[in-house]
Amino acid sequence: MTGSYPAFQPDGNGTLARIGLIYIASSIVMDAEMAAMSAPGVAVHTTRLKLPKVTVEGIEEMMQSPQLEEAARLIGSAPVDVLCFGGTSASFLRGTAYDQALMAKLAQWVPGPRVTTASTATLAALRAVGAGKVALATPYVPAIHERAIRFLEENGHAVVRHANLGIDSDHALAEVPLEAVYDLVRSVDHPDATAIFISCTNFRSAAVIAALEAELGKPVISAVQASFWHCLEVLDVRGAKPGYGRLLDRRIPPTFNGVFHA
Repeated sequence: MTGSYPAFQPDGNGTLARIGLIYIASSIVMDAEMAAMSAPGVAVHTTRLKLPKVTVEGIEEMMQSPQLEEAARLIGSAPVDVLCFGGTSASFLRGTAYDQALMAKLAQWVPGPRVTTASTATLAALRAVGAGKVALATPYVPAIHERAIRFLEENGHAVVRHANLGIDSDHALAEVPLEAVYDLVRSVDHPDATAIFISCTNFRSAAVIAALEAELGKPVISAVQASFWHCLEVLDVRGAKPGYGRLLDRRIPPTFNGVFHA
């Protein structure tokens, strides 16, 4: 193309990376937080599937539904670079083997893009920050919260302190104020915890991670932050904005020099 053109405004095009996200139909947090953490050139494209209720039974019903394959194939029809299943409890509910089997199914249904899940990404993020023993904060009902503890511990992360809010409504999960999230995470900190994990991809937390790390002096990993980081990590793309925790610091473009200017 020849000729002189004026300066164009950013349009959100995924020139660095296009993330395909399989997400819960009634949820609103994960795609919004991923967009907030995305540097120019990273785009998040979302497909949805229905969750009847935030209980063990509701999650199992969703994961056994043909909607899962349909949602994967729908988003996979777009030219995405990485496919992420954005349900933490849905991917850890039956343990590590189930999460790995889910990864294999996604890769079979959508050949081409790299594949990850919120649970796979969480384990990768904990490894990346050198975590051993952890503390856990969730908004889940007790039955799901206990599965989260089991998943972490079967993967070598003893949970030294934990707390949950007992919420069984997906809409209510997203309505927990940031101040309450901040206080919940502070309450589970423990001297032996090498990191703190915040589970649930419809639970706001990205905005408080940096402040929590500054106060507690240790890595704070959320399921959304870990999922976003892992999408960039498997693509080897530096496409994160600063200010969302030390996990993402290595994925900030060098041109930002630690400061992002919109």
